[in-house]
Amino acid sequence: MGTFDQEIAIRHVASNGHIATLSIGTMAYSCSIGPAGITYNKSEGDGATPAGRWPMRYAMYRADRVVRPITGLPVRKILPDSGWCDDPASRDYNKPVHLPYAHSHEKLWRSDHVYDLIVVLGHNDNPAVRGKGSAVFMHLSRPDGSATQGCIALRLNHLRQVLFHCRPGTILHIR
Repeated sequence: MGTFDQEIAIRHVASNGHIATLSIGTMAYSCSIGPAGITYNKSEGDGATPAGRWPMRYAMYRADRVVRPITGLPVRKILPDSGWCDDPASRDYNKPVHLPYAHSHEKLWRSDHVYDLIVVLGHNDNPAVRGKGSAVFMHLSRPDGSATQGCIALRLNHLRQVLFHCRPGTILHIR
């Protein structure tokens, strides 16, 4: 693992748009964020990426598509029944769930490649406040680099490089 001891920073310097810069040490990577930019008042479905200091909880990956990331973070496999509850009315709001699942949820096993590698961020999870945003991940960008729904998206090789330097306690600072 890398020996990086500082937090990872994301800055959105444009007055609008979905492109930001993720910095870790001397490295900087372009990343996509939500189309509404960065907000200090996140709410479910607003299209904004939440500002704040969020712990990087663990990584998840599709073993049938990508190799296990090299990281100090805990790592879990994404399975065909992996999901994430995004329904504020559910007691499982902003938590991983197994599919099929009765409430609104995201499928983590997707036909596109966006969730082939995910970092679960500690946004709104301790405890989860209903309606304040769910499923805020760091994940893979779309080929066209388009906006996320509030997550942070990086190219596969860039996300792998970031993960190499992460361990429990690593913080993602979005501002």
